[in-house]
Amino acid sequence: MRAICVGHSTFDTTLPMNEYPIENTKNRIEKHIECGGGPASNGAYLLQKWGMPTTICSVVGDDYYGDRILDDFIQVGADIRYIEKTKNHFTDSSYIIANMSNGSRTIISSKDIKIRKLSQDVNDKCDVILIDGEHPETALQVLNNNPDAISVIDASRLNDDTRALGKKVTYLVCSHEFAEEFINKKLDYNNIELLTEAHKELVKYFNTNVIITLEANGSFTIIDGKYKIVPSIKVKAVDSTGAGDIFHGAFTYFIGMGYPLYEAIRLASVTGAISVTRIGSRFSIPTLKEVLEYDNVI
Repeated sequence: MRAICVGHSTFDTTLPMNEYPIENTKNRIEKHIECGGGPASNGAYLLQKWGMPTTICSVVGDDYYGDRILDDFIQVGADIRYIEKTKNHFTDSSYIIANMSNGSRTIISSKDIKIRKLSQDVNDKCDVILIDGEHPETALQVLNNNPDAISVIDASRLNDDTRALGKKVTYLVCSHEFAEEFINKKLDYNNIELLTEAHKELVKYFNTNVIITLEANGSFTIIDGKYKIVPSIKVKAVDSTGAGDIFHGAFTYFIGMGYPLYEAIRLASVTGAISVTRIGSRFSIPTLKEVLEYDNVI
């Protein structure tokens, strides 16, 4: 099995604090965490770390942060031929305040320009594809070149690109915010009828398999003709940064490896839950062995 991931790369700086800072005060922490980030990039890192040969297609700046992101992928052995360094682009950055007392995170992002297509054509063949809506023309090229691949879109923002790409993939895995904006209604996790309405409208429009993620409340989808919530597991969260990216990466792995849909979602939820007990998005990714062993004892 080979994977291609197309999407956003950013450099994350996480500041762990015991509480959210008060405006116009000085605060000191013992250390901060730096690592690469971005939805499809974090997914690619997980796939390669878990032993699935992965090519990452993304753009970074010709700067220190770009070099650090490249080093992340080199260390796990990913194919970086399609990570482009451009002199006219600063590497996108995210600054994250992680409230260790409740696991929340506040993100301030600095994003340069939107690059719709990489300068290189990506004609590689693969079995699995993960995209996040960034570099949409390259993502479409990869999807068109691999019509038989299992493809997943991490759909967090509703825009023209995710609308178009979502119709091309095998699985649209969207955030509850995406679903709410699509149906123009606020979802209630306890209201199965409303979740079902949202799911039906998404399936009608995208004509594909739809999974709505509900963060700590699990995920909602249809399996064997029945609508259901696939529950997550309860953990003590310290930093939720990247948990959604990690969920999408793990789901892509398990569905690509032939796991039934329910199991793929459930194990992806276990993966995401483990990650929030650790600090730093990419550093919080558990090993595949940890996930499977953890699953055996819950």
